[in-house]
Amino acid sequence: MDGRLLLHVSKSRLWQVRDHIDTDRGGLVLCGDGAVSKAMELRKEEFTAPLLVDPEVYTSHVATEEAPFPRTEDEGFSFGDPQFDDPLRVSLNRQRAAGVTAPITPTGYIQAEDSAALLTATRQVEALDDPSVIFAAPVDVGWLQDDDSVRQLIGALNLIRGPKALMLGGQMDPLGRFPQAVSNLRRVLASVPGAALMRTDLAVFGALAHGASFGSFGTTGSLRHIVPPGQPVQSTRGVVAAPHVLFPELMGFFLGSKIAKAFAAADGPPCNCRVCDGEGLDRFTSMHGEHQRRAAAHNVATMGTWLHMLMGAAHGFDRQMRWHELCRTAVEHYPILNASIDQKGTFKPDAQLKRWAVLVPDVVPLGSSVPAGQRTS
Repeated sequence: MDGRLLLHVSKSRLWQVRDHIDTDRGGLVLCGDGAVSKAMELRKEEFTAPLLVDPEVYTSHVATEEAPFPRTEDEGFSFGDPQFDDPLRVSLNRQRAAGVTAPITPTGYIQAEDSAALLTATRQVEALDDPSVIFAAPVDVGWLQDDDSVRQLIGALNLIRGPKALMLGGQMDPLGRFPQAVSNLRRVLASVPGAALMRTDLAVFGALAHGASFGSFGTTGSLRHIVPPGQPVQSTRGVVAAPHVLFPELMGFFLGSKIAKAFAAADGPPCNCRVCDGEGLDRFTSMHGEHQRRAAAHNVATMGTWLHMLMGAAHGFDRQMRWHELCRTAVEHYPILNASIDQKGTFKPDAQLKRWAVLVPDVVPLGSSVPAGQRTS
C-alpha cells in the first residue's frame, strides 16, 4: 500500500465515492456498522483495490494498561475458549475472513501521556509476530505537544516492526491546537519506519510528503479526526444544509451554500477536475443525494490530482518542497480571492494549513549521510 491514499468511509456513505476510487493509487477503509460484512461483499464483487476495515473501538472506548484493546458488546461468547476470549485476535480474524488487505488492531483511544496503555498495546501487537497487522495508534493530539511526549510516542511505535497507523484525536482541527503539532507530526513520521496517517484531513498529503507509508482521508468531517470518547462533538456550524466542498485554490473545505452565497454577485469559481469539467463550485447548494454524490466525487478527483502531483516528485526534499509550495500558495490566495469578491475575511485558512505553509523543509547539506526529508527541526 506504499504511497496510496485510501478513502476512509462509512458503509452508508460508500455509494458517494465507490465509482471514483483510483485503483492505481487509492483504496478503501470501511468503518461503522456493517463494515466487515460490506468488505466481504466487495471482495465477492471482485473489488481488487486495497481494502481495510477500521474497527473504530477508539470512538467509544479508552485504552488502558489492563485493556488496550477493549472488549466490545458485539464480540459474542467465548465459552471459555481462549481463542475467542481475546478481543485483539477476534477482531483481526474477523477482518481476515472478510478478505481485507491487512487487518487493523481494535485499539482503544490512547489518552495524552498514558504511556502505560500505549506500551502495553505495542508489546501485545509485537508479540503476535505478524508483520501484516496494522497497529492502529489512535492518540490524543496532546502526544504532539512537547518533546518528551513525542520521544515516548516514537519509542513505543518503534517497538513494532510492522506498519503503524497514527490517528489523531481532539475536537475540530487537532493539528491546529498546538503551534508545534505539525512539526512534531513530521518528526514522528521521519523517525518511525512504516508509519502512516489515517482518518485525517488534508494533513494526509503532508504526511505522505514527509515519509508516511500510506494514508487515509476521511470522506466526512467526523472521519477526519477522532472526538475523544465521552466528549460531545464541538462544531462551529449549525445545521448543515449543503455538502462540504473542497476549494482547490484555497486547499480548504467549505459548505457549498457558503460558496454560492459568497459568489452570488459574481461568476462562481470554475473547477477543472475531471468531475466538474469547468463547472462552478457554487452549484452544490443542497443535501440532495445527487448534490452530495457530485460534491464527494469532486473532492476525490481534486485530491487525486494533488496525489499524482505530489508523488510525482522525488522522495524526500523535493516532495516536501512541493507540498510546502502548495500550502503557501493556497494561504496567499485567500486575501486575493476575498478582494476579488469584495468580501474581506469571508474565506479564512485553517490554522493547520498556515502551519504547513510556514514549515519549510530542511535542506540536507551536500555530502551528508542523512537522506533528504529525514532531518527534523
